[in-house]
Amino acid sequence: MVAITLPDGNLRHFDRPVSGADLAAAIGPGLAKAALAVKVDGVVKDLATVIDRNAHVEIVTRSHPDALDLLRHDAAHVMAEAVQELYPGTQITFGPATETGFYYDFARNEAFTPDDLEKIEARMREIVDRDESIAREIWDRDQAVRWFREHGEQFKAEWVSEIPAEEQISIYRQGEWLDLCTGPHLPSTGKLGKAFKLMKLAGAYWRGDPKNPQLQRIYGTVWPDDKQLAQYLHQLEEAEKRDHRRLGREMGLFHFQEEAAGSVFWHPKGHTLYRMLEGYIRTRLGRAGYVEVKTPQLIDRSLWEASGHWDKFRENMFTAETEDRVLALKPMNCPGHVQIFRQGITSYRDLPLRMAEFGSCHRNEASGALHGLMRVRQMTQDDAHIFCMESQIEAEAVAFCDLLQLVYRDFGFDEVHVRFSDRPAVRAGSDAVWDRAEASLRTAVEAAGLPYVVNPGEGAFYGPKLEFVLRDAIGREWQCGTLQLDFVLPERLDASYIGEDGAKHRPVMLHRAIFGSLERFAGILIEHYAGKFPLWLAPLQVVVATITSDADDYAAEVKAALDAAGLRAELDLRNEKITYKVREHSLAKVPVLLVVGKREAEGQTVAVRRLGGKEQEFLALGEAVHRLSVEAASPAA
Repeated sequence: MVAITLPDGNLRHFDRPVSGADLAAAIGPGLAKAALAVKVDGVVKDLATVIDRNAHVEIVTRSHPDALDLLRHDAAHVMAEAVQELYPGTQITFGPATETGFYYDFARNEAFTPDDLEKIEARMREIVDRDESIAREIWDRDQAVRWFREHGEQFKAEWVSEIPAEEQISIYRQGEWLDLCTGPHLPSTGKLGKAFKLMKLAGAYWRGDPKNPQLQRIYGTVWPDDKQLAQYLHQLEEAEKRDHRRLGREMGLFHFQEEAAGSVFWHPKGHTLYRMLEGYIRTRLGRAGYVEVKTPQLIDRSLWEASGHWDKFRENMFTAETEDRVLALKPMNCPGHVQIFRQGITSYRDLPLRMAEFGSCHRNEASGALHGLMRVRQMTQDDAHIFCMESQIEAEAVAFCDLLQLVYRDFGFDEVHVRFSDRPAVRAGSDAVWDRAEASLRTAVEAAGLPYVVNPGEGAFYGPKLEFVLRDAIGREWQCGTLQLDFVLPERLDASYIGEDGAKHRPVMLHRAIFGSLERFAGILIEHYAGKFPLWLAPLQVVVATITSDADDYAAEVKAALDAAGLRAELDLRNEKITYKVREHSLAKVPVLLVVGKREAEGQTVAVRRLGGKEQEFLALGEAVHRLSVEAASPAA
């Protein structure tokens, strides 16, 4: 007898083992038709899987949360079959699902072209129409090596030959085509549907090693239905329009160049945006009781070894040698903050101590991973560490979560998701310490009233963390803020305070950031607003533009009034048509244009034109300046 517990709590009893397909059919013909896979005790398996014990079981359909990964994996296999049908002699390597779709790496002497993608996509649709059955087979290692070699698949043969001989090999046969794979997969290619699209070509190396043969990678995306595919493609189109690198050029904010790869050349307007972000968060932190410090850029490797960062992050650290010593540019601020905490004697009465730094950090990111402001080698973190007693963890964590949500609302992000990242496989500290840390952080986030999802194994090496994820104007998610609870680093770096009992105790260390880095947060804001910043944040808030040259003197008076009110303004006195000026400043995303001519000069008025607006409003100069100065006030003012 096998007892199956369904998601709604209902029990189904079978007098023999039952497959996922049979279970779906027993529940109803509609479910049997819609079934893609089965989830047994939390693990997704092929629909043909036989359940021979009591279990909790879900039938995976297209609307199930696990369906998308299944579709992406199968789309990669269907694409690989299509490629080998169209281009005989092409070798397959591997093709996983990704966050937005799938890819497959191929070995082929001739380069694929964009036209080839159309042909491959058409053949994929034919394979879906053929509704080829997909079934799992178990081979022994030598059998698999022999088959792949006989069929010219040298890369697969190499990979399989390194698997221990006693291990069984999982093969999925898709019609007449097959591939090495652990699964799970759909029951047939027809279940994939046709809501997919091949996106682009790229290069790759076998096993990710530049010393190995170069491969060709084809990327694609797939969704449960055409509507979701269309939404995704529209999001990509919107993202391209909002690309911060293009807008950065058009708005004159910053640039990058090879001589300083991964570091930003901030132009005057871009540095104004940078300073606005820094000034805003500095004000918020000051009101929340933080003190600001500054720690060295170059620190001897001995401190990084003591903290544990040398073993964990050495590959990403820039180093220099001098006088037989090895120094490292700091990739993070925390060990330096512990050194400040250790100076003198700290009493429990001094806690919590909230120590902030706009610390310039350097990380040796791979050149291929660099991406505008979003992934850099030199960054400034809005970093802070809270040293507190264990009894203060909850109050400090709740206060931080409240501050973080206030900051995000000020920048137009009303939706924040929280991920709870628990202990990674490689970590510092005992299991008992991690048990305490995870329990304390979980209690804190629940006290803050924030729902969260668990992100297994993604904690920092010294403690669990909360990751705060924003959703931008076009629905993309960005992980920005973090709160990490650390019992380990104070122990490793010998930080202590004198407790009420007169004895030494270890402080708890809360690592926290809200922006993450000023560079990346600036990039996110540029794309979120598509460059159309709210007035308080705009690097250039107002341009005073003349219609005719006889209004030049009055335009200067207008700018002087704006300057006196603290607004960031420029003059445009060029001998160009006003329509040209309006178009040019609109491209530069200037929020407000004050247009003046002879009539405005005589009446001491201005014509106010808003970015993206078709109408203009005529106001007295004093009224216009007052309205704009009120609107331009920082939320932290």
